[in-house]
Amino acid sequence: MKTRTSLLTIALCFAAGAVCFASPVMGTWKLNAAKSKFAPGTAKNTMVVYKEAMLGKVTVTVDGTDGKGKPAHNEWTGRFDGKDYAVTGDPASDMRSYKKVDDRTMELTIKKAGKVVGTGRVVVAADGKSRTVTTNGTNSKGKKFKNVAVYDKQ
Repeated sequence: MKTRTSLLTIALCFAAGAVCFASPVMGTWKLNAAKSKFAPGTAKNTMVVYKEAMLGKVTVTVDGTDGKGKPAHNEWTGRFDGKDYAVTGDPASDMRSYKKVDDRTMELTIKKAGKVVGTGRVVVAADGKSRTVTTNGTNSKGKKFKNVAVYDKQ
């Protein structure tokens, strides 16, 4: 009985530690359109979900609208190590990389056919309740854009 109680206590400590030290980036984020600014004709990610995947990877699921206002959905699974990982469901990109700068900041690079089409920075507020994603790039027509999207944690 003592062994079982000890093992259960150790397991609960590890679980609590994992929750306490989880990255502030993880979770579900909903676009706060009133605080955001998008260039005309660019996609809007209205809901973004970061969740842990197998083998230390993260899956990022994005829902929103494309540049023409039609529903859009894409997914990325990889590590925050600055290396390219495949994107599925996004006609504007086929690879994406995230690089962790610190606990609340990441840089991202978006590519299509090996060419960088966008870069960005993701910054989670100190209180963990919101994040700002600033992206710069070139759209499919070759026009440069800058978007600032603010998200609230759900």
